[in-house]
Amino acid sequence: MALPKGAINTQPDNVNFLSPLGYRFSIRKLPHVNYFVQTANIPNVQLGVAELPTPFVAHPIAGDHLVYSEFELNFKVDEDMQNYVELYNWMTELGFPEAFSQAKHIYDKQDKLTAVDSMGEGPYSDGTLTILNSAMRPSLSVTFEQCFPIALSDITFSTTGGSVDYLECTCSFRYSLFKITRISSGGNTDTAEAPVLNSTR
Repeated sequence: MALPKGAINTQPDNVNFLSPLGYRFSIRKLPHVNYFVQTANIPNVQLGVAELPTPFVAHPIAGDHLVYSEFELNFKVDEDMQNYVELYNWMTELGFPEAFSQAKHIYDKQDKLTAVDSMGEGPYSDGTLTILNSAMRPSLSVTFEQCFPIALSDITFSTTGGSVDYLECTCSFRYSLFKITRISSGGNTDTAEAPVLNSTR
């Protein structure tokens, strides 16, 4: 006999907490960055709100546009600065600071219909943040669609430190949106179609 929904039978299937150590990140356009990633985040999302005026209290109404905050990636800079140069070159091709020809290479390779090159050789590239469970197995993937870098932090060299703190760099990305997909042995499922509490592990 099925029990009615209530406090006694609403315990989730998995009561483990999410670890900040369990993740992997990859973006096709930045192979040298992927290996050295130190931190990555799932950005803030906001839904706009409209106010319906009344003679009394204004009534909030849900908006119809989501606003995604910037995605930030922190990585160790390798000795040959290959990962830094990958990002710098990508931004240079997008911004063409000296001549239009600097952008020709990147835009010639984009798909003319969707403006997104599936191989990541155009102006945009999808990034994937894979979240691992307590057994360090893939549980969820967060796909950032049509990423492109908008800011690359400075690198500071110094001889004043008593120990060697290897250099790190932070890059900020904009993107069109991100999607969360649940990974299971039976196949991947969009979380919009399979809520977390009803998932089968």
